[in-house]
Amino acid sequence: MRTILRLGVHKTPKIMNIIIVGTGYVGLVTGACFAEMGARVTCVDIDAEKIENLKKGIIPIYEPGLEPMVQRNVQAGRLHFTTDLAACLNGNTNTNTNTTGDKTKPAQTNIVFSAVGTPPEEDGSADIHQVLQVARTVGKHMNDYLLFTTKSTVPVGTAAKVKEAIQEELTKRKKDIPFDIASNPEFLKEGDAIRDFMSPDRVVVGVETERARKLMENLYRPFLLKNFRVYFMDIPSAEMTKYAANAMLATRISFMNQIANLCERVGANINSVRMGIGSDSRIGQKFLYAGTGYGGSCFPKDVKALIRTGVETGYPLDLIEAVDKVNEEQKKILYQKLYNHYNGQLEGKTIAVWGLSFKPQTDDIRQAPSIVLIYHLLQAGCHIKVYDPIAMDQARKTLGTTVTYATDMYDAAQGAHALILVTEWKEFRMPSWDQLLQTMHTPLVIDGRNIYQPQEVIEKGFTYIGIGQ
Repeated sequence: MRTILRLGVHKTPKIMNIIIVGTGYVGLVTGACFAEMGARVTCVDIDAEKIENLKKGIIPIYEPGLEPMVQRNVQAGRLHFTTDLAACLNGNTNTNTNTTGDKTKPAQTNIVFSAVGTPPEEDGSADIHQVLQVARTVGKHMNDYLLFTTKSTVPVGTAAKVKEAIQEELTKRKKDIPFDIASNPEFLKEGDAIRDFMSPDRVVVGVETERARKLMENLYRPFLLKNFRVYFMDIPSAEMTKYAANAMLATRISFMNQIANLCERVGANINSVRMGIGSDSRIGQKFLYAGTGYGGSCFPKDVKALIRTGVETGYPLDLIEAVDKVNEEQKKILYQKLYNHYNGQLEGKTIAVWGLSFKPQTDDIRQAPSIVLIYHLLQAGCHIKVYDPIAMDQARKTLGTTVTYATDMYDAAQGAHALILVTEWKEFRMPSWDQLLQTMHTPLVIDGRNIYQPQEVIEKGFTYIGIGQ
């Protein structure tokens, strides 16, 4: 039987001292935002080069508003970076150089957040070995009470394994040091993560004890002074909430993409259908846009991990499996439309691709539909010219010299037999159709996000192909 709360009286620390292990997308955003609210935060990572850059305010990812926030809090002495987790656990967290501000040595750590990666295994399950390694390091070096909190997306049951790992290390040391565990999954949208963190719709926290609950309550209260939307629950429920939330959003996306494909076959327009069903208050408008499928670091990985959990527990998730299958097929839709238009005669044709990141306001191309499209175009013998406002450097790491990198959106379209819009960056929304008409070899536009008015594009002299229209 699970013990939910263990009552007791504990003093709340005046200044929260936090360690965040992992300086990827989740860890860095979390650390910067907690520091912005006045906590003393140390971010830990094994990548020494990344840590040295972060000390200088140079961040490894693109996220609007994050770089100045990191720089501001490093300068103020609230945000620190190091590779030495053991030193942090012993209170030595002032590891930045060339900063000004408060240099008082922080007190003992109150909370350790694990924000390390949980990449997918070949069978789709989440690899939690990094999380457990952090837990073991904590157990080896902690000297006072702390709350170990998983921030990474982890399968149900991970917190229990974390607790066991910490306790094993304490037993080896013959130490009887109290600690708690918690689950605090993130719900950040890439491109809007700062606002999501600073003004969250809700905060989900799984705890076992009253002491842990009080610590997390005090940590998040400054973010939610007017409306305290922290939902406390048992830890397995918190772990499941993250997977369920992402699976629900992914389901809406795959559902609309299948309806869009059906619309094309029956002569309906998905944009009209979206307005018709989205006006139902029980359904709402969000995540009802047809397109080229979801990508990024969260939805694909989490959907597959949830499917694997169903398999491991003997309860196959047929619906979620279908969501994943539909999405993988939808990523091929733009190539299929181009293939059909040219009756399969694509070899030697020049194709312009606008947008490489899986969504606007990020440079993340992981599982991006653009990459699937480009691979199919390469196999068909096409010459590909690509442009993205932010993600070009990331694309070079993946695509190398297989494509031509344009200097701007119009350079990409020069001499193209087709222009394919994959990511709906704002600068693509109002192109000069006259300029495109003059520079493209063939006036064909394939709109993967339905951001253009078909009649307007057609009147300008183009052939227009959208999704579900």
